[in-house]
Amino acid sequence: MGIKWVTRMCLLGSLLVSTAAWSAEIHGRSSTQLLWFNNELIEQRQFEAAEYLRLSITNIDKAGKFNIYGYGRLSQDFTNGEGGAGRLYYLYGEYRDLFDKADIRVGRQFVNVAAGSAIIDGLQLDIKNVGPVGFSLFGGRDVIFGLDGELGYSWNTDLGMSAYLTGFKQTDAEVSWFRKWDHGNVARDILGLSAKQYLLNNLKVYGNAKYDLTAEVFNEVQAGVKYYPMSNLVLSGEYYQSYATFDTTSIYSVFAVNEYAEGLFRIDYTFNDMISVNAGYNRQGYGEGAAANVYHVGLGVRPIEPLKVNVEYDNRTGYYGSTNGVIIDADYEITKKVNVAGGFTYDVYQRDSLTNDEIARRYWLGGKYKVTNNVAVSGRIQTDVNARYSHNTSGRVTFDYDF
Repeated sequence: MGIKWVTRMCLLGSLLVSTAAWSAEIHGRSSTQLLWFNNELIEQRQFEAAEYLRLSITNIDKAGKFNIYGYGRLSQDFTNGEGGAGRLYYLYGEYRDLFDKADIRVGRQFVNVAAGSAIIDGLQLDIKNVGPVGFSLFGGRDVIFGLDGELGYSWNTDLGMSAYLTGFKQTDAEVSWFRKWDHGNVARDILGLSAKQYLLNNLKVYGNAKYDLTAEVFNEVQAGVKYYPMSNLVLSGEYYQSYATFDTTSIYSVFAVNEYAEGLFRIDYTFNDMISVNAGYNRQGYGEGAAANVYHVGLGVRPIEPLKVNVEYDNRTGYYGSTNGVIIDADYEITKKVNVAGGFTYDVYQRDSLTNDEIARRYWLGGKYKVTNNVAVSGRIQTDVNARYSHNTSGRVTFDYDF
């Protein structure tokens, strides 16, 4: 993985040198981070440095149709001998408006349709301007990241296609299919549907569904509505149902699972620029009569212009114990360049009827300083206290440079 990653970045570097002669535009962000945390896999403290690089190379050709996009990460552990690691999240070339009918992407990329999503090394083709329906087709090697590099094999592949409505301001709809192969065997075979409709300027209805062809079951169904009777009031209702299915090549595919379902109702109301409130109820069902009820209330306050305070409270009772939790977050803009924030989380939970209450707390403090328009320094430190840790401190310091 390391050799492949370095090779790709070297090729990208040669492109950067060449593009200067083409008068191409190069933009992106370099994010250098120092992180310290408790590595739970080896139960030791860890200190590491990471470099994230995201870039876009545009206007490569005269027409401005061909662009290159990339995003990757390099990291180095300084404490536990895990050494360096790299991940290439995406690196692809995109040519838009071929004959005013097609967009083409080649390389490592994230693909997403209603039936599923993946990171692939391959090709995506979008067909457009052919009527009220557009089409998308993608295929390539399935990319999976593990702790020490990429997992999987070169013959693990993904294939997908979709048809979607285009040109309708109030309506979105898509039908799609996604298939995944593992060592030549069909591991996933999913049909997907997604739809969204706006009505009467104050109502939105939406729905999503996934049907697993191998298990012959709907593994995900979602339907919801949002109603805006006034500009400062939003009423939301949603139903969600899932039935966990796994790759046919996974050992977990032989395990029996229960269907999960939940329904929720929520109200969001803004009194003025200083005060907003929200409240909601969620009914969760775990199959075989097991259920839980979740009640939520929230308050947002801006007592003075630079200061925002949010308070949220959840109460959950029913299946697998009870929970009470409070989250308090505050954000203060000292100047246009300096911002500080902090928060506190307090949870009281009971794992089951045979155990006593346990308490978990989290304290955090963060800030950001904008040195110039394209340079910023930020940081965050937090401490967790719970039944497992008397204290567990972690944090990061980040230097961002936009170019």
